[in-house]
Amino acid sequence: MEQARSVDAVSAREEPRAPAWFNVVGLLVSVTAGVIAFLPFAFDTSPWDAVTLRVPGNQGNWWHALVGAPFFLAGPMIWLRLRSLFSKRLSSSAGRRLLWIAAGLSVAGTILVELPFLFHLAGTSEWQRLAVLCLGFGIVITSAVLLFLRRHEIDPTRACVVGLNTAYLANAALCLVVYSDATGTVSSRSGWLVTMAIVWPLVLELVWIFRQSYGAWPTPGPARLSK
Repeated sequence: MEQARSVDAVSAREEPRAPAWFNVVGLLVSVTAGVIAFLPFAFDTSPWDAVTLRVPGNQGNWWHALVGAPFFLAGPMIWLRLRSLFSKRLSSSAGRRLLWIAAGLSVAGTILVELPFLFHLAGTSEWQRLAVLCLGFGIVITSAVLLFLRRHEIDPTRACVVGLNTAYLANAALCLVVYSDATGTVSSRSGWLVTMAIVWPLVLELVWIFRQSYGAWPTPGPARLSK
């Protein structure tokens, strides 16, 4: 047991750190994502309302709950950012395991949410149906394939970032498409507008991590220790 903890601590110390400004920006994006969970996304309904089945017209069901839940991945994202700024260890093996469980459950929920679109049961336009399927499955499959291929070149904590960002983006993209033509005032769909703004930093971070794994850009911070 002691040896396992020692190995984990050594592994965490060897992980390169991004510059402080990069982590501060990431923290701001993550906190904003946390706020979105309580902002109205469409028809004065927030992800929190969806999870608690408080949907207008008493239409809350499992679909709404699964759509709203991934927005709360902002919590683990904030936790990772805070550790990157204030902790000597970026993550622990137990913490990473919990993060992967959260990301995995979110992806599974998003796949279930997309089944009505797959079987033409969602009642949306054809372009929305294709956009939801392409973005939802596309983001997950692309990230999963790249992460598998580059698993030896991506540090464990950054791999968790990939998992969380991927799970969050797959669901967010689905919601942005489905509710793109929702009517109402700006305040009644402020969550949609803010989500549209923060998905781009999350996408860019995924691109940055994968590009680094191919050696296209130098890793910021201390160099990785030689094996």
